[in-house]
This record gives sequence, structure tokens and C-alpha cells, in this order.
Amino acid sequence: MVLLVTSCGEGTKKASTTTGWEYNNPEMGGFLYSKNVEQKTGPGLVFIEGGTFIMGRTIDDITYDWNNVNRRVTVTSFYMDETEIRNVDYREYLHWLKRVYTNYPQVYKNALPDTLVWRSPLSLNEPYVENYFRHPAYNEYPVVGVNWLQANDYCLWRTDRVNEKLLIDEGILLPDPNQNNEQNFNTDAYLAGQYDGIVGKSLLAPDGQTARRVTIEDGILLPKYRLPTEAEWEYAALGLIGNTYEERIFTGKMYPWTGHNVRNAKGKDMGKMMANFQRGKGDYMGVAGALNDNADITAPVTYGWPNDYGLYCMAGNVNEWVQDVYRPLSFEDFEDFRPFRGNVFQTLVRDQDGNIVQKDSLGRLRYRDVKDEEAVNRRNYQKSYYVNYKDGDWESSLEYSTEGANKGPGSDRMYGPIANTATSLITDHARVYKGGSWKDRAYWLNPGTRRFLDEKQSTDDLGFRCAMNRVGSPKGN
Repeated sequence: MVLLVTSCGEGTKKASTTTGWEYNNPEMGGFLYSKNVEQKTGPGLVFIEGGTFIMGRTIDDITYDWNNVNRRVTVTSFYMDETEIRNVDYREYLHWLKRVYTNYPQVYKNALPDTLVWRSPLSLNEPYVENYFRHPAYNEYPVVGVNWLQANDYCLWRTDRVNEKLLIDEGILLPDPNQNNEQNFNTDAYLAGQYDGIVGKSLLAPDGQTARRVTIEDGILLPKYRLPTEAEWEYAALGLIGNTYEERIFTGKMYPWTGHNVRNAKGKDMGKMMANFQRGKGDYMGVAGALNDNADITAPVTYGWPNDYGLYCMAGNVNEWVQDVYRPLSFEDFEDFRPFRGNVFQTLVRDQDGNIVQKDSLGRLRYRDVKDEEAVNRRNYQKSYYVNYKDGDWESSLEYSTEGANKGPGSDRMYGPIANTATSLITDHARVYKGGSWKDRAYWLNPGTRRFLDEKQSTDDLGFRCAMNRVGSPKGN
């Protein structure tokens, strides 16, 4: 039996302060008004109160890259994972893909981490190739071998699973373990009316009779999980909330912890390493009987001590992907409010009548990039505003031509289609990663340092964690 219940705003005797018409009253037009709802904290997330800070390097630039010069920016409040994504988390994701996409086994195969990142010609690392990702002894260790594209796909999958569980907890949907192929819960598809699932109870429109599905206006569904921006990651890693009195930051930070040393300076833990990193050449773990960081490679994701935001391993253990496209001169071309480079504006695919096109074979809505001709009067949609195509791609090299032998398409290689035609390794597919790892020296533990890697590549010391937008008050619950 389908149980019909009143909507979140049913019974709210509130009237519009601009028109005087009563909300949630079918006799007054039936406009739905839901009571103010505070955003819930999603599973695994920690609230990060935003603010202004000096983004950029706080130590000597020993690489002489000059790619992160100081600038003041504001980061709004957001949420971030308490820990890096674990092996067991990623295996749960793979299990779901294999169980649901039975007609599309390539989806599962494309999501597999590259365990061969552990292979080294002069190291006996085959045990890690065989065991690190699958063996339960490494359940709580950070997943590695995941490229930037795979990390983003994981974030989207996690969004759908969390929102599906929220609807089940509200009784609006019933658990459906038999979801298959395109008939799986997808948040966007559900909101667009292209997923029904097993209905538990339905919300009622203000007329008290018409059943309706949950909408964004109800405040039940969470925003999307995603990779943090570089500014968010750096801000969260510094954790300056622990070094602030009123609006004064009385002590700067070189690392996610207070002080310029990499050893703990307090109490019974004095002298212990604050992060899992390489102390010196050939020294990854210290001397037997007194291992300096108790980790030969990676360590469990709750290694060490959390920073002042409650985040673990924001230095060491594994480097972490962030959302941004890499540019060495980002500090010269940036917004000082929520800075981010990498926007690719999209819109839903619609038919000639303006209706949303049916979802694809994987159960997802179809999107397309906004075309330049559609944005003639929308200057913030112009191509050069989100990814700077004049900054290192083959299309922008002096040798590129739209005619003749050098005619596109562009190349992601170091050399273009024509022999000895040099182009930059820094393309629109180069992504930033930060944090330092188990095989890095202390220099890379500083939140201001940054490196880049192609979005399709992965390593044995690079993982990720997720973030989420904060809606409403920046103060949190």
C-alpha cells in the first residue's frame, strides 16, 4: 500500500511577505513552502568553516617554480572527508558497479585501480601489486593507483548512494537490491522524473491529494560529493582555526600542525613523527625497535593526529588529487572568492520541444558543453574564462594551423603531430595534486606546495578524498 503523507511544509501557516498570499494552501494557489532545513553532514564528512587566508607557499621555493606565490582569497564553508578514501571504500564501489552494470562489464573494468603502479624494476614490490588493494590487512589503508577521472566517477557514485539511503531512511523509497543497468538510482535522474524505484510513501502537494516526488526544495537530498578545489584543500590542511583569536591569526603554519618541526612536541608523544613521509634517503620507516613513523609504505588513514579541523593525513601518507587544472601562473590569474580553475559549463540535453532527453544506458542524464555561440551575451561562459586554451596546448602552439599539414586535432603529447614540434606538458588535462606522501621528503608536506599529473595517470603514492558544498549559513549546524 502506498502511504500518502503531507509534505515537509504542509500545515505551515506562513504567508508571503511580498504578496500576502498564504503558502501551502490550495485555495490560495498552492505554492509549496518548506520550512527552513539545515544541511545534514554527509557520511564521512567534517564541516570546514570558511574564511579568508593567504594562499600560497610559506617556505622557501627550493624548486624555483614560483607557481604558488602568496595571495589573499576567501574560501566559503564546505565539507571534507575526515580521511583519505580507503581500499575497502573503493572495493565497495567496484562491487556495486559489477553487481548493477551486468550488461556493461567495461564500466567495472574502467574503474579498477592500476595495481601495477607498485611495480618497480629494481624493487621487490610484487607483493604490493598482488595484495595491497585486495587483502583485508590493507582495508583501512588509502587506495592508490586511481587516476583523476576515476576519482571523480567515485564521487558521483557516492552522491547517488548517499541520497538513495536518505530517501530510504525517510521511507520515501524502499530498498531495491535488484537495481540493474540503467534502472539504478541516480540523483539527477530521480529529480528529473526518470527514476521511480520502489515507492514507500509519497509526499503530498498542498492540495492534500496529489502525490509528488521529493524535490530540491524539500532539503532532503545532499549536494554532490566532489574533489576539493586546490584552495579548499590548502585551506583545510592549514587548519588556521586553531591559531586564530577573534580575527587575528597569531601564529602561521608551515605544516597542518603548529610549529616548524615534523616531530610531536607534546607530552608522552614527544618526538614521534607527525606524518608518514621519507625522513631521508633510504629511510622510509626508521630503525627496528623504534620505527619513526611505524609505516613502511602507506599507513591506515587515521594515522597520527588530526589537524585543527579534525582531518587526518593532510600531510604525508598519500598525495591527494584536487579538482583544479594546473597552471604555473595561477596566482596571476585568479578570482579572490572561491578560486578555481577548471570550470567546463554544461547544460542538459533537450529535444526540439525543450524536454529532457531520456537518460543513457547507465541511468544517467545526458549533458553537453555549452557552445560558444550560445554564450554570445554571457561573457562568463566564454571558453577562455574557464580553461585557458592559450596556455600550453597544441592548439595554441605557434605551429598549429587549422589548415594544411598541421591541421588539428590537438595533441596531449610532448611533441605535436609534426616531428620536433615542441608543445607544453601542461595541458587542460594536467591536474593538481597536493599533500606529500610516504615516499616524499618533508618539503612536500607543506600545504602550499603543489605538483601536477595528467588526469589519466596514477601512482603508488597518490589517492584522494571527497568534499561537498555547504548550503545556507557558513556557520554550520
